[in-house]
Amino acid sequence: MARGSKEKYTDKQKRQADHIEEGYKKRGVGEDEAERRAWATVNKETGGGKKSGSGRGEKVSRSSSRKGGRIGGSSQSAKKRSEAAKKGWETRRRKAASGRKKTSAKKKSSAKRR
Repeated sequence: MARGSKEKYTDKQKRQADHIEEGYKKRGVGEDEAERRAWATVNKETGGGKKSGSGRGEKVSRSSSRKGGRIGGSSQSAKKRSEAAKKGWETRRRKAASGRKKTSAKKKSSAKRR
């Protein structure tokens, strides 16, 4: 397998790389650099190619995605973030005052399994 070949990557990994690359391009990163960073991110999260024969078995990590999500929020100005926080607080306060109950996940049935 030639160096740089994407033969051992699954279709899902290729889609992930394309999506990440688009995000970098949208932020003004050059074509080649965006592709390089995208594949580096996919490799970090999935541990490389996942097709058979590629030494698969690494657990998938979402640390890069989480970090990117947190950093992405800082693109708002402090004033806008503050306004959004106040708006959210008002909504939560208003709903709590109206006596609205929070929705909860469905409970598993307690029937015995055989």
